[in-house]
Amino acid sequence: MPPSSLALTIATPARVVVDGLQIVSLRAEDDSGAFGIRVGHADMVTLLSASVVRWTTADGIEHYCAVDGGVLIVSRGTTVSVACREAVPGESLQRLEEEVRGVRAARLDAMRRARVEQTRLHAQAVRQMLRYLRPERTHGEPG
Repeated sequence: MPPSSLALTIATPARVVVDGLQIVSLRAEDDSGAFGIRVGHADMVTLLSASVVRWTTADGIEHYCAVDGGVLIVSRGTTVSVACREAVPGESLQRLEEEVRGVRAARLDAMRRARVEQTRLHAQAVRQMLRYLRPERTHGEPG
């Protein structure tokens, strides 16, 4: 008897967001557009666009996960794996949009702080180099 569900895994380098969850269908998006996957789908590998992956569980509830791109693999028509740099799961599109907006704002703030720190360290290094290149003159030395 053929399997009646797919096992879904979504992982980032830092964590496993979804681990072997049993689902009945999945929708995702690559450069060619949106596509769907059900049990028995042919094996495939594709590069996902930055988008929202959606899946439906056996109870008919739709779930969502925003991904920043990544790789989707379908194996043996029973397993779907997504590997991406970042993934933000959500139970509703509206809440997911708010969470993604918050994650993006935090990332931009962290990048801004990193640039400020980088500029500060660069200026400190230049000042230190100038101290070594122009040692303090001693009193009584001609300027």
